[in-house]
Amino acid sequence: MSESARRVAVVGGGITGLVAAFRFAEVAEKDGKLFIDLIEASGRLGGTIVTERVDGFLVEGGPDTFLARKPEGIALCKELGLEDHIISTNRERRRSFVSHGGRLHELPEGMSGLVPTRIGPLFRSSVLSPLGKLRAAAEPFVKRRPAEDDAEESVASFVRRRLGREAYEYLVEPLLCGIYAGDGEQLSLAATSPILKDMEEEHGSILRGLRLSSKAAAAELTKYPTPFVSLTGGMQELVDALVHRLGPVNVHASASAAGIRRDQDGFRIDLTTGEAVTVAAVILATPPHVAADLLDPLNGDAAALLRQIPAVSNAAVSMGFNAADVPHTLSGYGYVVPRCEQRRTLACSWASSKLPDRAPEGRALVRVFLGRAGQEIEDETDDDALIAEAREELQATLGIEVAPLFSRVYRYRKAMPQYTLGHLERVAALERAMTSTKGIFLAGNSYHGVGIPDCIRSGQKAAFAALRYAEDIFT
Repeated sequence: MSESARRVAVVGGGITGLVAAFRFAEVAEKDGKLFIDLIEASGRLGGTIVTERVDGFLVEGGPDTFLARKPEGIALCKELGLEDHIISTNRERRRSFVSHGGRLHELPEGMSGLVPTRIGPLFRSSVLSPLGKLRAAAEPFVKRRPAEDDAEESVASFVRRRLGREAYEYLVEPLLCGIYAGDGEQLSLAATSPILKDMEEEHGSILRGLRLSSKAAAAELTKYPTPFVSLTGGMQELVDALVHRLGPVNVHASASAAGIRRDQDGFRIDLTTGEAVTVAAVILATPPHVAADLLDPLNGDAAALLRQIPAVSNAAVSMGFNAADVPHTLSGYGYVVPRCEQRRTLACSWASSKLPDRAPEGRALVRVFLGRAGQEIEDETDDDALIAEAREELQATLGIEVAPLFSRVYRYRKAMPQYTLGHLERVAALERAMTSTKGIFLAGNSYHGVGIPDCIRSGQKAAFAALRYAEDIFT
């Protein structure tokens, strides 16, 4: 048996690919007979997860938290010895706002995901008009969708039908867009928020269903008192711990997969460096358009389906200030911006209020997120222009006139997949199409969830499937 028959590869070194390589490495360390290649186009591993220290500030380039109730994130941190590093967001400042009409309006207490669970706080909030509040409060009396109407529904259509136009435009849309950077008119309810659809079917009302589920969720918030958690040294700690445990993995950094073709021992992967590796199984942990180009010669049907999964390019601008130069108290996690405001700003996170030890004493750290579906960040837009745009946002909304102590721009090119109408059917068809290309597996945030726990689950699932496939060949 040739060495290549005992070899597997992961293309893409973001969190999904790292987790897959980590699971491969565990097997390799036990039997010593499995060879692993991890191929990453950039010069570093971790994808959008990156943490920098700048003059005493702890700056996240990508996601700064992950959802605690999805078990994969917490479980992996524990496995990597990071349990004592897990921290909750600041419970005392657990407030968020919506920027609307030149003001910041506090979101109602008792928000469960995208929707308020309690009518009292909703009525005290200034987010909606009196008529908008009454319409949202009437949701339990709205008839459920007829069972015979099985047409797929967008998030916008569903929320307007259940809660009214204002609740959609000023509550649900900006919160959902903060997750997907998408357009609610195109995002699939079944793919992005299936729990809301299920609650209408089961309880006849999403407010009624959310009240019941929020009680169960509150009982779970024992060890981690807020829904989202992070790590004391930033999310880079998770990447570093995984890289440290890769052991026997052969990492090809600054090397892209130029092409994949069948070989008598499996698949030959040609790299842009001129190297080539021959492996029995491949995990493609890349954005859909990259996976499509690699799959095209092997499986045109799968490649065509991958190209039907759109993705958005956006950016984050982090800036540090002296707290005395910030007129706003920043007592909260930040604010989101509704699409109807006609601004390219997606959200602004007050990082130094949201998490501990993100800024030195007397300093403030904020992150401005720019770009969404229909208002993307173009590749040709330079960093200075993005910084200027972010500063205009902070001046208009928070009254910050002074230049920042520092600025950092982080770009996410086609990194945010869009779960548009038909997404679940496309993914199901894609999975069927992939059965004709045995030995190649897809993983990442483009299929069954965009969060860090979703990526961990996807990477692990692909690794275990690839190992089962390779084991059949090895034996």
